[in-house]
Amino acid sequence: MYEYTSYMVAPRRFLPSISSLRALEALDRLGSASAAAEELCLTQGAVSRQLQTLEKQLDLVLVDRGHKRLTLTEQAGDYAREIRQALGQIAQATLKVQSLPVGGQLNLAILPTFGMRWLVPRLPGFSRRHPDVTLNMGTRLQMFSFAGETFDAALHYGTGHWPGAEAMLLKGERLIPICSPELLATREITDPTQILTFPLLHIQTRPNAWQDWFTAVGVLAPQAAYDQGAHYDQFSTILQAVLHGLGAALVPDYLVEQDLAQGKVVALHPTAVEAEGAYYLVWPRENSKNPALKKFKDWLAPLAQPEDTLPR
Repeated sequence: MYEYTSYMVAPRRFLPSISSLRALEALDRLGSASAAAEELCLTQGAVSRQLQTLEKQLDLVLVDRGHKRLTLTEQAGDYAREIRQALGQIAQATLKVQSLPVGGQLNLAILPTFGMRWLVPRLPGFSRRHPDVTLNMGTRLQMFSFAGETFDAALHYGTGHWPGAEAMLLKGERLIPICSPELLATREITDPTQILTFPLLHIQTRPNAWQDWFTAVGVLAPQAAYDQGAHYDQFSTILQAVLHGLGAALVPDYLVEQDLAQGKVVALHPTAVEAEGAYYLVWPRENSKNPALKKFKDWLAPLAQPEDTLPR
């Protein structure tokens, strides 16, 4: 679900002083040396000297000093816009280290449905064991880069292999086809092939789920049978579509155990089929020694079993 990117620290000659870079960025953003000087609490002369220092180090002309005002060259403007994000990241990292809790903090990306249904009910146990660790969570459905995000680890679905990263298996996924009782009342299902007569609802993160499931139960259907039907980005929304009779969906069995028991939905096949992927905790290899992450992994390891029973 994400791409991992690693960067080595650049040689010193490629790392100008923060002061000169701030002067360049401020001049580009504010448009005048006087405004940049006011924001940076410097004189206009000091701003000009910072820019001269940067030009000397880079051996480039960055500023047009004609017409009694400082104007960035086109090349310098492009450079300023690129370093703006880096300066923001430095500021965020500084704020993070200044406000770091005693036991550290862990920034975790989660899949919304699995995170809420599998991880969150278990978190009180982690809090009791490690009350000094702050766990921050954000949801991510699409591919992302650890290098471009502030996450230390991620809870994601896949095959367990990500370049430059390590992973720990949390839980396998078993899929079962379901629909609403009202929709089933309009059809008679005696074998899996007849499920193809339902509107098939699709989850965006599992584009081949229906085709794989039918293949697993011995049904071969033309590709056109899988190309129709609405697509949803989360299991929580596709489940609501099922409850309202919009079609049949393939969902993880753990997600609908209560709904099946209460008769809100009905299973269209007697057994769940093991999916190719599974849920993993994933982290950049270089982050393995993060103390907060190590505590989280050690706590999670005994719970990380595919057959682990979910709390009721």
